[in-house]
Formats: sequence, structure tokens, C-alpha cells
Amino acid sequence: MPNRLAHEASPYLLQHANNPVDWFPWGEEAFEKAKAEDKPIFLSIGYSTCHWCHVMEHESFENEAIASLLNQHFVPVKVDREERPDIDRIYMMFVQATTGGGGWPMSVFLTPELKPFFGGTYYTPGDRNGRPGFGTILQHLAAAWAGDRQKILDSGEAVLSELRKYSEVRALGEEMLDPQKLSETLFEQLKGTFDSRLGGFGRQPKFPRPVVYNFLLRHHHLTGNDEALEMVTKTLDEMARGGMNDQMGGGFHRYSVDAQWFVPHFEKMLYDQAQLAVSYLEAFQVTREPRYAAVARSIFDYVLRDMTDPAGGFYSAEDADSEDPLKAGHKREGAFYVWTYDEIANLIGEKAMTWFAYRYGCAPNGNVHEDPHQQFLRHNILYESRSIPETSQRFGVRVDELTTTFDDARAKLMEARKKRVRPGLDDKILTAWNGLMISAFARGAAVLDEPRYLVAAQRAAAFLKNQLLMSDGVLLRRYRQGAAAIPGFLDDYACFLQALLDLHQADFDPRHLTLARTLAEDLIDLFEDEAHGGFYSTTGAESDLILRIKDDYDGAEPSGNSAAASALVTLHALTGEVRYQEAAERLFQAFTPRLTLAAGTLPQMLVALLTARTPHRQVVFAGPHDATLLSLARQPFAPFQSILRAEWAPVQMPAIDGKPTAYVCQNFTCQLPVTSGEGLSDLLQAGSTRL
Repeated sequence: MPNRLAHEASPYLLQHANNPVDWFPWGEEAFEKAKAEDKPIFLSIGYSTCHWCHVMEHESFENEAIASLLNQHFVPVKVDREERPDIDRIYMMFVQATTGGGGWPMSVFLTPELKPFFGGTYYTPGDRNGRPGFGTILQHLAAAWAGDRQKILDSGEAVLSELRKYSEVRALGEEMLDPQKLSETLFEQLKGTFDSRLGGFGRQPKFPRPVVYNFLLRHHHLTGNDEALEMVTKTLDEMARGGMNDQMGGGFHRYSVDAQWFVPHFEKMLYDQAQLAVSYLEAFQVTREPRYAAVARSIFDYVLRDMTDPAGGFYSAEDADSEDPLKAGHKREGAFYVWTYDEIANLIGEKAMTWFAYRYGCAPNGNVHEDPHQQFLRHNILYESRSIPETSQRFGVRVDELTTTFDDARAKLMEARKKRVRPGLDDKILTAWNGLMISAFARGAAVLDEPRYLVAAQRAAAFLKNQLLMSDGVLLRRYRQGAAAIPGFLDDYACFLQALLDLHQADFDPRHLTLARTLAEDLIDLFEDEAHGGFYSTTGAESDLILRIKDDYDGAEPSGNSAAASALVTLHALTGEVRYQEAAERLFQAFTPRLTLAAGTLPQMLVALLTARTPHRQVVFAGPHDATLLSLARQPFAPFQSILRAEWAPVQMPAIDGKPTAYVCQNFTCQLPVTSGEGLSDLLQAGSTRL
């Protein structure tokens, strides 16, 4: 019989609806049962496209014996971390503090009052290599709860007290931030961990972290430091060449398990597509190298093809695991994306296969040599082993002939892929992640002059406004299959706010700016710590959280505080309204200790700080639309610049003789207007910024 999760909307929770575990969703029913029956809560947190979450489900949560232990001694609760990042952050802090690491699936044991006392991540079902398995842990904890309760309670309270201290974010004095010094310090830290041979930072596994690329490109822009640029371009080049990039279908997988960006963890997340698209766009703006624009387009095309709801919103993720094309009913990681040599040869022909195998690294017996779980036996992960010019030189074939051949091969492989069972789709639509993707499409439309990207951004923004912004002004976090739910968190407000500002600069629709102002006011009212500055992740109205914390780590996504700072600084630059700048400055002051001691944890906040403290340029257009003038302002990498129409500027800026007119201003103090491309180019060149 299905358990209570069958009534939930989350795809992750629904995956567990037929487990023999008597799962509860997070909520009062579970809490009351724990109190009434005097049982601890077993909290399991994960997400629908998580490979190891699937493994633990199959090994433990589908295991009748383990399910019996859970049901008898605990109240089992499931949480989708993407729906409730507030819960995830609190208990992840506990797991990291007590074990030194973290990840998903996350397994935490709580008192009925929701205080954690033991936790970890993935557990094997049985004892292995001298380590206790999940079944043994359950038995030991049940015995400890029955026989040594006070020790558990005291331990949990002590850890919780430390977490409260750690999660406090406030200024410790009158210390002033020096953006230039912080920028140099973070650059040196990143330089020390940069992999100059393979790109990325640190060793394996390799994760994309676009917030770092955002910082480095701005550091390069402000200082002229070419090493900062090379760290970004090397990383982006190696990622694009690797198996982490879906070479046939576009879009990036979550991360690479090796140092070469070759063997990926195969889930695809919307937030990665959004942020990496911007990284490649910005690299294109800086270098004018067409390859970066091409990668950005491949990401956008993937999202439009496979991750877009018919109504305009963007889905959350695609799974790592998929059905084996050669073994019906059996799932394995990456099955949808990998190929045997013979499969490809049969599709494209032996002659083309010779060239294709050389370019994409295919081998008759497979090309994955380190495969401890035997996921890729005799299969090939496609990666760019050689460039087209290298392939041309090797075989003496013209570049245009090879290009045509590879385009034809790609079309045939994509057609064959359509016949495979697709990876599971997490079709929930999250406000924060959609905000990131709207920003990316809006910027892609402007930089690449691509109208369909603008349409995608406009449709998604309308979707959020119509489906997730309630009539009473409350912004919700999640929509799925006709139902919106969960009051929005700081990152939902901040990312949607930033999306509206980016979209306004792409289409100049004043409604985006009007709604952005409303969201900014709500963000400040609902989330700001009025006493100490900065923003809490939650509103404080929640009754099911043991801590109210300020998100302070820019990881795979920007933290809520960094996203809020960036959006408020941008809104001030567009409107000149000082209250937005003042809220951002209170945030920077609150985070002064964190930025000073550990800027590497908050690179996106440092980007916001640099933006706030660097002279900001506004390019204001009046009169008839002129695509040439607009393109001159949009094409260069100008991170400390806003673009707007004179109608929405805070000061009057008339057109000259009814002609398309451009004003170049700093803090809305403007130079003489120009009506020619040459005149605008001269003004933009003269106004470039350096620290």
C-alpha cells in the first residue's frame, strides 16, 4: 500500500510513496506522533535526481527488515531539499559540524522537538569494512534512546547551542571593507588552488562554481589581470570539451567525478544551466571568441527543448539514472547518454565513424577505464578528444566536409536518443531557479541578439507572476501540475527580483521595474535583520524550524544574501533610489567578518560589493529605437553598467531633434548626448573602469 507520500506533489517524495517505510512528510502530523509515542524522528533529505538517494532507497528503504526497524522505533520523515532548503540548511550544518562532511541523501535523527542528535549521509544497508551499516545504526540508536535518553538530549542541546553561535551574522565593530584588498586576497586564494593543466579549482571531483567565474571576470575587468581571465577561460574550455558537457544534446551535467571533466555525475540541474550560460556569455563578451557563444547557445537550446513547461516555466532537473537501452527495465547512471562503439557505427557508417571516434574519443571496448561500479562497461562517454582542425589534419579531410559529417552524425544520434527512455524529469517549477534562468535568457537575448531567448524569458517571468505571485503579494516557491505552494524564501525573492531587472534591461518593459520595486520592498520587510543587517533565509513566521539563519555560502548557487545584495545594488543603479543601496550596505556591514576572514565562501557577495563601490555607468536611450546604438552598449563586457530607456530614468533626458539618442551617465550625472555610433563608442571607451 502507498504511504502518506503518495499525497505529496514533490517528485522526490513521490518516488518513495511505495516504500514499506511508513514515511511522513515534514509537518505537524509527524511531530505529534513523535511526541505522543515518545519516538525520535528519522529525517531523510534528498532530491529526485540524486543518484545515491536512489541507491539508498533501493538498498535500505525498500528493504523490509530495515523498514520494520524504522517503523517500530522511529517516525520516518522525508524532505525534498529543493522544496525546503530552509530545513536542509539547518540539518546540513549539524551534519557538517559533527562529521566533517555532508551531502545527499542526508540522514539525521531528531528528538520530537526537532533537535538533531546524530547524523550522516549515505549508509550501506549492512556492516561493511568495519563500519556499521544502516540497520546496525538504527538498532544502536533505538537502544540509546530507550536506555540513555538524557545523554542524547544533552548532546543535542550542546550542538544546537554551538550552531546558534555559528549561524549568527553581525558586524563585530566599525571595521570598513576594502573591496580592492578583498579582491586581491580572493584572487590569490583561487590562484593557489587553480588546476592550470585541466582547469577548475582543486582536485577531483570537479564541480562547476560559476560564482567564482563571476568574480574572476570582474577582477580581470577592474585590474587588467590576465591570469584571472585565463583561469576562467581555461576552466570553461575544459568543461566544454569534457564528458560533463552533453556533446550531442547540449547542457551540462552536475559535476565530474574525475579531474578531467570526463566522467560526469549525470543529473542535469536548471541552476547549472542558468549560471553556466551566463559564464559562457560573459567569456564571449570579454574575448569575442565564438566558441563561448556557441556553448551558451547549446545550453539555451537544451533548456528550451527539454526543460521548458508548455506554459513557459522551467523544470528543475533531469535524473542521473535512466533505463539501459540494451536491458529493458534496468536503470543505470548515464545510460541515456552513453554509447557502444557499434551503436554509433551502425547509425553513421564506418567511414564517418573513423573520424567521429577520433574527434569524440570513442573506443571499440569503451573509453571509461576507471569504472568501479561497472556503470559504463564497453560504453563510451562522448567528449572532445580532438578539435575539427586536428581531425582534418589527421585524416586529410576538409574542415567543411568534417563539419557537415559531424552535424549529420549528431542529428542521427539525437534521433536515436529520442527512442530511448529519457531520464526521470523533476517537473516542479521553483521560483529561485526560474529567476536564474530568466536572467540568463534575458542576457543571452541582449548579447546574442536572439529574439527567441527574450520570448523565453518573458514567458517564464509571466508564468511566475501569474502562478506563483499571489493576489495578496505573497511569492510562493514551488509550482507543480496546477498547484503552487510553500511561501517563498529569501533566494526566491532575490532571484526573481534580479530576473526582472535583467529582463527590464533587455526589453525595457516598465512593468518589470514596477514589480521589481514591490519585490524589493517585500524582501526588505520580510527578511531583513533590522538590528544587525543582512537577511534571514526565512520570514520568521515558520513554526517548524529550530534556527533562523542567514544563508552565507555561495556554492552551486549564490546564497540568498549574495543574490539579495546583487539585486538591491542593481535596482539602485537603475532607479537612483538610495534605500536599496542602504539595505545592501547594511548587509555588507553585517557580513564584514565573513568577507574579511573567508571571502572564498562568498565570491558572489564580493561581486555585489565591487559593484556597489565601483563608479556605476548608466547608458540611457531616448527617442526612436536604434539597434546599432543598443548593440554598442550591450556587446562589450561592462559589469558595472546599466542600460535603460529615458522614459524610466529618474531624470529627464530628451531625444535630440527626434533622433535616436544615447546618454552616458555616472550616477545619473550625464555627459552630452550623442546620436551616432561613433560618438557613443567614444564615450563608452572613455568611461572604462579600473581599480
